[in-house]
Amino acid sequence: MYKIQTLNKIDAEGLQVFPTDNYEISNEISNPDAIVLRSFSMHDMEIPQSVKAIARAGAGVNNIPIAKCTEKGIVVFNTPGANANGVKELVIAGLLLASRDLIGGVQWAKTLVEEGDKVPALVEKGKANFGGFEIKGKTLAVIGLGAIGVLVANSAQSLGMNVIGYDPYISIDHAWNLHHDIIRAFGVESMLSKADFITLQIPLMAETKGFINSDKIKLMKNGVKILNFARGELVNDSDLLSALETGKVGAYLTDFPNAELLKSNKVIAIPHLGASTNESEVNCAIMAAEQIRNFFENGNIRNSVNFPAAELERNNGARLLVTNKNVPNIISQITTILAQAGINIDNMLNKNKGDIAYNIIDASTSSLSEELVDKVAAIEGVFMVRTLNAR
Repeated sequence: MYKIQTLNKIDAEGLQVFPTDNYEISNEISNPDAIVLRSFSMHDMEIPQSVKAIARAGAGVNNIPIAKCTEKGIVVFNTPGANANGVKELVIAGLLLASRDLIGGVQWAKTLVEEGDKVPALVEKGKANFGGFEIKGKTLAVIGLGAIGVLVANSAQSLGMNVIGYDPYISIDHAWNLHHDIIRAFGVESMLSKADFITLQIPLMAETKGFINSDKIKLMKNGVKILNFARGELVNDSDLLSALETGKVGAYLTDFPNAELLKSNKVIAIPHLGASTNESEVNCAIMAAEQIRNFFENGNIRNSVNFPAAELERNNGARLLVTNKNVPNIISQITTILAQAGINIDNMLNKNKGDIAYNIIDASTSSLSEELVDKVAAIEGVFMVRTLNAR
């Protein structure tokens, strides 16, 4: 029986992925094997020693202490792409809000509630105060061409925008999905000076914190509109507010309001609604649950932010799963222990990511003894060993 602790309300359809005969799920559970969460901050949390996996029902993992988890051998999963369409649609809405003063117009129209029959005439007289421009023919710079960035770029192109995309780490799959008319930039600086709109679709990391700052703003067109539906810390707020005040930046749309940003009437602040759709919550929960289940039942790792991707089809024998430091001579020690026990290896996969190596070893036996597991666990550099019996 695997114990799953939830730290946020997780969609029930996603939790149904876990069979009730083999999984116990609760928000209050002792010694959980895995944790599933959304936005709950784990940085000040004492993570139980029993935890082997954490799944974030969403793409961002800045609420999880990744380094600490890696040191403990805990696999951290996220769900890239599960909420991509929900965020994409909000970005498209942001483009329209930035080009036409829809919010101002709606708010003004509400003030006419007591005017009775005069309302139609007052509307015709006042509408000129809320004019704007169309996005068709304007240039959009998409910084980051992951699951969301590709959807945004393709949708904007289909709306008649000129789209420039930049991502030095674009995957082959995402590149294939990108519309052929989208121009790929080979540097951020070259695209900033051409863009009427700039949207950020990159993850928050040490090297991307404050990505939009005074130096990059100087390269932009006067009156440029900046959209940030990725992470608030990607933008240096002080530099941005100064640019808004001078008119260098015409508007800033963000899904991450704070007290300082709310003071500016050129900031359109949305209360973190990017993935707040029923569909996104369901998709994220299902993907998170499926990844946890696949890890426990097969030892496979998909969409981990700190462990290598590793998937091997099960055979009829037992499976040995080993996490270790990515250093020489560990594999040979594991295979020697198996050989000494008279166990053949039917199939094997070794993957690494930075300092972490992960091994899936299928053995020609129905089960592996505690003695053998203890010997593997005693190898210097090994910090997690799991076994799965034959199915």
